[in-house]
Amino acid sequence: MQHDCDASEALLEQVNHALNSATALRIQGGNSKAFLGRKVDGEVLDTRAHRGIVSYDPTELVITARAGTPLVELEAALDAAGQMLTCEPAQFGGAATLGGMVAAGLSGPRRPWSGAVRDLVLGTRLITGTGKHLRFGGEVMKNVAGYDLSRLLAGSFGCLGVITEVSLKVLPKPRQCLSLRLEMDAALALRKLAEWGQQPISLSAASHDGQALHLRLEGGEGSVAAARERLGGELLESSYWVDLREQRLDFFADLRPLWRLSVPTNTGVLALPGEQLIDWGGAQRWLKSDADVALIRQIAAQAGGHATCFATGHCDSPFHPLATPLLRYHQQLKTQLDPQGIFNPGRMYREV
Repeated sequence: MQHDCDASEALLEQVNHALNSATALRIQGGNSKAFLGRKVDGEVLDTRAHRGIVSYDPTELVITARAGTPLVELEAALDAAGQMLTCEPAQFGGAATLGGMVAAGLSGPRRPWSGAVRDLVLGTRLITGTGKHLRFGGEVMKNVAGYDLSRLLAGSFGCLGVITEVSLKVLPKPRQCLSLRLEMDAALALRKLAEWGQQPISLSAASHDGQALHLRLEGGEGSVAAARERLGGELLESSYWVDLREQRLDFFADLRPLWRLSVPTNTGVLALPGEQLIDWGGAQRWLKSDADVALIRQIAAQAGGHATCFATGHCDSPFHPLATPLLRYHQQLKTQLDPQGIFNPGRMYREV
């Protein structure tokens, strides 16, 4: 195991050298999410040497760590104190880092009930495209005021700068956790989830794998027991949620391209070619399909959502194309923080 190390000076030096020589940089940590986004041509800037927990006081419910810190290490420290990252980020074989978690902004099954990655980010340190190492936000919620750049970095895929440090809100682990499997088709499952969403049921995950509805109940012993009695079904191994988050279920082994559709929660079954897996209580649909890119995007858009391609090189625009005004905002923000355009150019969109 590597020791904790503050390598921010070396990272800053590499950025300044790239600025002086007009060299594009491909920012990466464990490179576990290389399949997401467009290909970037540039000199690799590896954050993994810059690692370690900077501060953690369980009573404050805040942890601050360097960007290259493996998520495995971060979560082990939280686990030892009976706490957790509520967004359930994927570790993708243990290679994922804290910086990559924030830059990709991918959240696990608990997302609709506990918030996304960006909801946990209290503050960050960032090396900008003007060669400065700046601090944004703070370590407590009340410090967040005005233009909240830290949360804007969640899901920015390294296009705005090099994240060097992150402060995150953490929470205690639930006292009771139980998973259930209920035999029903996807249409009925979505109707049931819409109904339960209006009621005080201690749900923290809901997924339909094509055969059955899988639910996770979390909370106090009384509320979990009451929900279990009401919902019925059979007990399910809790490893299902880890396998879903890590994309290890049989569904993901299908060789067809993988798509992620983000749609309003109350959307019914989508008429798409291929196999579907429902996550996030209906708000996220995983799709394995050879269907035309334009068709998949059209159906997602008609449902009020968008589609992201998780298959490397399958389409030139893996992220759902932006409307012109929105693209202009992206470009203006990029120009403000990275005027020379050296950070992960084109990773999200060709024009950014």
